[in-house]
Amino acid sequence: MSGVEVAVEGLTKSFGTQNIWRDVSLTLPRGEVSVLLGPSGTGKSVFLKSLIGLLRPETGSIVIDGVDILQCSSKQLYEIRKLFGVLFQDGALFGSMDLFDNTAFPLREHTRKSESEIREIVMEKMELVGLSGAETKLPGEISGGMRKRAGLARALVLDPQIILVDEPDSGLDPVRTTYISQLLMDINAQIDATILIVSHNINLARTVPDNIGMLFRRELVMFGPREVLLTSDEPVVKQFLNGTMIGPIGMSEEKDEAQMAHERALVAAGHHAGGVEDIEGVIPQMRPTPGMPIRQGEIRRQDRVRRILPSLPATAQNAILESMADSEYLEELSEGLRPESPSL
Repeated sequence: MSGVEVAVEGLTKSFGTQNIWRDVSLTLPRGEVSVLLGPSGTGKSVFLKSLIGLLRPETGSIVIDGVDILQCSSKQLYEIRKLFGVLFQDGALFGSMDLFDNTAFPLREHTRKSESEIREIVMEKMELVGLSGAETKLPGEISGGMRKRAGLARALVLDPQIILVDEPDSGLDPVRTTYISQLLMDINAQIDATILIVSHNINLARTVPDNIGMLFRRELVMFGPREVLLTSDEPVVKQFLNGTMIGPIGMSEEKDEAQMAHERALVAAGHHAGGVEDIEGVIPQMRPTPGMPIRQGEIRRQDRVRRILPSLPATAQNAILESMADSEYLEELSEGLRPESPSL
């Protein structure tokens, strides 16, 4: 089983008179890992809830496995939701259940499997996320990182083809965030699921995804291969990726030109604007742990990016070509390395 494509076209969502975002169009390629960035309050979590049908946008379409979930019947939507696994910010575990029962919950609710079958699946998923031996612990007895992994185990028990991950770094230190990122890459290598991560963690965005998008001012600024956003000269993108105060993003609202000019003058006078400005180049992408299967999504991505290369900005083209030229891993993929071949 492998991931499915998710095609979003012209999506607009409001709450009353407040427009959250408008005319959002993007495609999550099957089996690839994508990240959606944006400042706090830009509707990233709302977007995730819309993809799974928990919220209903006013206009547009969301086509999953050939079905537009904004036009389909309740029965069709129920079936489409079975394709999803969702990891919420806090893991969303039931405090009164141990980790085994938390992980088993979707199987007991949505399948007719026997308890012996459920146990086999649960133990497999708990081993996959590194929680073997912790099945009798309660959520309140474990660390935040372990709760994240338990939430991920529960998201995996129905063998999803699409995994949505909401702020995997929330409440975690940078080291644990890296472990969670590595775990997501390893899972993608093993089950070839389509993964969308919503985050504002810059290190995660620079190292994990195949594709990156960014929401700002109620619109999708861009979405595409990671190299496009990581080499972009778009002011809001550069400000966000470099974590600096210089740019259109403010503390509580968008800045006007006068405020931005004032801050540029302060920097020119020697005031430090925070962040790490003008990080050059594209950081190498995180790979699956040695011994894991080769990511099929990466093989498909390489073919896809080669086809669209002429349409990309020159800086992104150069970054893609450099990564292909410098990476023995990608060179072997381009020669048709089979998925069953030993991983590097």
